Amino acid sequence: MPNYFTENRDLVNQFNKLELRKVVEILEHGYTQAREYDFAPKSYEEALEIYKGSLELVGDISGNFIAPRAEAVDAEGARLENGTVHYAKGTRENLDKLSEAGLMGVIIPRCYGGANFPATIYMMMIEMVSRADASLMTLFGYQDVGETIARLGTKEQGEEFLLNYTSGEWTGATCLTEPGAGSDLQSVKLEAYQDDTGQWRLRGLKHFISNGNGEVLVVLARSEPGTKNMFGLSLFACHGTDERVRVNRIEHKMGLHGSPTCEIIFDDAPAQLLGRRRFGLFNVLYILNHARFSVAAQAIGIAEAAYGEALQWSKDRVQFGRALYTMPPIANTLIEMRVAIEASRSLLYGSVQWLDRRNKIEEEIAELKAAGKPHEEQKAEFDRAARYTDLLSPLVKYVVTEAANKVVYDAVQLHGGMGYMREMEVERLTRDVRITSIYEGATSVQVVGAIKHVMADVLGELFDRMEAAGYPADLSSSLKELTELRNLFRDCVTVVENEANAASREAAAKELTDMYAALYTGFLLLDEARTNDRKKIIARRYITGALAASQAGATRVHRSHFNDLEHTDSVCN
Repeated sequence: MPNYFTENRDLVNQFNKLELRKVVEILEHGYTQAREYDFAPKSYEEALEIYKGSLELVGDISGNFIAPRAEAVDAEGARLENGTVHYAKGTRENLDKLSEAGLMGVIIPRCYGGANFPATIYMMMIEMVSRADASLMTLFGYQDVGETIARLGTKEQGEEFLLNYTSGEWTGATCLTEPGAGSDLQSVKLEAYQDDTGQWRLRGLKHFISNGNGEVLVVLARSEPGTKNMFGLSLFACHGTDERVRVNRIEHKMGLHGSPTCEIIFDDAPAQLLGRRRFGLFNVLYILNHARFSVAAQAIGIAEAAYGEALQWSKDRVQFGRALYTMPPIANTLIEMRVAIEASRSLLYGSVQWLDRRNKIEEEIAELKAAGKPHEEQKAEFDRAARYTDLLSPLVKYVVTEAANKVVYDAVQLHGGMGYMREMEVERLTRDVRITSIYEGATSVQVVGAIKHVMADVLGELFDRMEAAGYPADLSSSLKELTELRNLFRDCVTVVENEANAASREAAAKELTDMYAALYTGFLLLDEARTNDRKKIIARRYITGALAASQAGATRVHRSHFNDLEHTDSVCN
């Protein structure tokens, strides 16, 4: 009876080292919600027990209910018949099971039937569900749709859209992408207008919308006629069941077959403005921060599944009279896969806590302002958390999803020819993981999103504190390597800042972002290794490898190989 939480010692370790005291105190309004809601915690310790119990429940459902259905869900897929999207039988059963367990609104406030959990705990749930069936993530993992309505909408809108959402009767989708506006959301053209009665209506098309058949749609639309920039966009809530909302087609995709990716036509569909008019893209950036972390969690879940398959295969498969597992090249690959997964997990959960802090301190500031109370201390905390989140959201999405793709690739390689066969689970995982480095912003877009903050050394103060912390003697060599990596990064920043060619500066963004991500991940792993002997192996291997990769990247920066971009036409054509 596998439990994807209790059996995963690294995930349990990440939970045990969480520091969410301030976040939970704000979430629970100083633990006063216990007076109104039976299951609200009365203390931080009680909250942690509730979170742990919920994670164990998700771990049980994922391992023993969702995972056994994944193969059938992939084979059947979602389908469109007579304008109606139908989930695979197993997908519907999975949703019903999660709904029965009260897990379809974990980050939504209790006043709308939610559990009021921090995003960090929710990401751990997403990882486990994705390990079982990655296609289910776009249904279970889109609870930020409801959280957006709860945050921006009125009480009446919350009651209208969210009570059935948290019960699991409804699912949702965020409708951003259009044929001419992928990552460039400023180019969104879908029209929002008010009719003679003042009712907002939506007219136009959205495509590549995961779970676009959902009953609750959050839609980015152009509300200001004649505008072409971000200031003409607003955010709306719309009932996907309205007769003027039509799924025109679902895409035939490489992977995630259980998740319908839809093209949606809005034919003067009634909608409701969410939040302030003309602030749509600002609010979408808030959503995207959350979504990027969610996709990273999905990627780790897939990588964990692939590693488990590769490990078992290498133990069972005998070649030349010995198990693959005993062959040094195979064993080394398995260790590198394990290091990549655990480094990714440390990076994700070390980062998403800053998202929680940013969002909840912002709520605290709003309450203090409304009460006419001072909030300077909270403002300073918020500013720091916001700077960190603006960097870490794209950085984590980039690093973790690329690492997961490599882990799954290695898992197929370890299976040999059998890994290419449809009957093996790693074949499905290969198709499923590929999208993680593409949707919610492809890798190159994430690098562009991170580089400004990387160049500004946003985490510098944090690195100073982590570098100065006390470490056991057997970690001194790893600390020295991180210090060397940090000096290497600073040197490369100086080189790039002095580069006259703007294209060359931009082209160096990936090398600099890689170095910065390696620094943060290395310090996180080193901190874990202080109290966890097993983590010392993970930290040492990761940091040594990261330094070597950074040295190679620094060589490219110093030799100005990026100046070759001036000759793109002659080389590529």
